[in-house]
Amino acid sequence: MHAITIDEPGGPEALVWAEVPDPVPGEGEVLIEVAASAVNRADLLQRQGFYDPPPGASPYPGLECSGRIGVLGPGVSGWAVGDEVCALLGGGGYAEKVVVPVGQVLPVPKGVGLVQAAALPEVVCTVWSNVFMVAHLRPGETLLVHGGSSGIGTMAIQLAKAVGAKVAVTAGTRQKLDRCAELGADILINYREQDFVEEIAKATDGAGADVILDNMGAKYLDRNVRALAVNGRLAVIGLQGGVKGELNLGALLSKRAAISATSLRARPLAEKTAIVAAVREHVWPLLDGGHVRPVVDREIPMSDAAAAHRVVEESVHIGKVLLVTG
Repeated sequence: MHAITIDEPGGPEALVWAEVPDPVPGEGEVLIEVAASAVNRADLLQRQGFYDPPPGASPYPGLECSGRIGVLGPGVSGWAVGDEVCALLGGGGYAEKVVVPVGQVLPVPKGVGLVQAAALPEVVCTVWSNVFMVAHLRPGETLLVHGGSSGIGTMAIQLAKAVGAKVAVTAGTRQKLDRCAELGADILINYREQDFVEEIAKATDGAGADVILDNMGAKYLDRNVRALAVNGRLAVIGLQGGVKGELNLGALLSKRAAISATSLRARPLAEKTAIVAAVREHVWPLLDGGHVRPVVDREIPMSDAAAAHRVVEESVHIGKVLLVTG
């Protein structure tokens, strides 16, 4: 088969479409013939040499994929060769074939194309596990999503609205904010021109955001705490703004607030399996019913993954950038 390899860390040109050995499924695994994968910022970090795959994972980038089951490993039941699926991966999505534990496999939702389904597993599992399983967003509460036009952001808007929450987003252009509004966002904040702490206060009569989903880390830490409501919950899922920040514990204490920080890729198999099961129970009916949809910006041939990485690095996309094998 062919896969995107990284011989030496570097820029997008480090991504090379090369012939590699086929993977073989082990106990409790399936082999997926990949139709598409999606570009995540973690892939950019891996390409640069800053985010190695967890032990036992494929060395190739790619944290999610869609395709058809090609081989069932020993001990696998409930699936058949030829089933159309998408899957959460520890790595290996940038390839024509990938092996994945069966507990991380999901059926392609009704009304979603096989290729577009590659945009779902990583974002849905990230949003559901952080916003709902950890931060416990409830109907009537306000969710602030940083990077509202990203793959994570566009899914967070839809899921929060589906459960009856109010949604605020930050983004850097009018076009991106308009797209967020189309998806249901109620409060639109241009972070280049507006202070999100002030805007959230205005929009909530001074109450603040009950839950904040943050991809920036250190750069936004102090302002995020100030933007939280009493009993608010800050969920940190990215470090685009740095890893070290100063935290005013007095402010956190006075609001009886909480901060969580999670990653998905390195979690143990049992935790990933539990998250995927929760997603199938709670989110897949929304997808099957057409209430939630993946947002795909463009599809690029997987052999030209370098071009896809440049798009994501320049942040000119809305939703997900997909890599297709066909």
